[in-house]
Amino acid sequence: MKYFEDFPAGTRFRTGTVRLQKDDIIAFAREHDPQPFHTDPEAAAKSPFGGLIASGFQTMLAAFNLSLRDGGWAEASMGSPGMDEIRWLRPVRPGSTLHVEGEVVSARPSRSKPDRGYAEIACTVFDKQHNVVMTYRATHILRRRPN
Repeated sequence: MKYFEDFPAGTRFRTGTVRLQKDDIIAFAREHDPQPFHTDPEAAAKSPFGGLIASGFQTMLAAFNLSLRDGGWAEASMGSPGMDEIRWLRPVRPGSTLHVEGEVVSARPSRSKPDRGYAEIACTVFDKQHNVVMTYRATHILRRRPN
């Protein structure tokens, strides 16, 4: 198991991939972001996007899942107080394959709770052509190594 101490500032990771399929994009959007350019291929074709695109929230959740799974801190995770600087930079289209590259930009032990620390991780989400589709920063509360 890894702990907070295993994620000093400068630690980098790269995840595996996830592919967002048309049916998954539509199903997610119908449930969580029912805008026509996410749910209706015909309406999406007439939109400024020129076709169906994934919800930014679906992209964010796919990226978060990849990062949690492949970043190495899932077992140490004690939650998160939030995310910052969320930017959706390019549309994600059906069939897009995504991966995440991340870097711990700061890490500090908790001042009031000695069993945990805070790691701020900057993430960049790429498509298969290595275009940046999204960026965000997330602060993770991580369990510290027992003495």
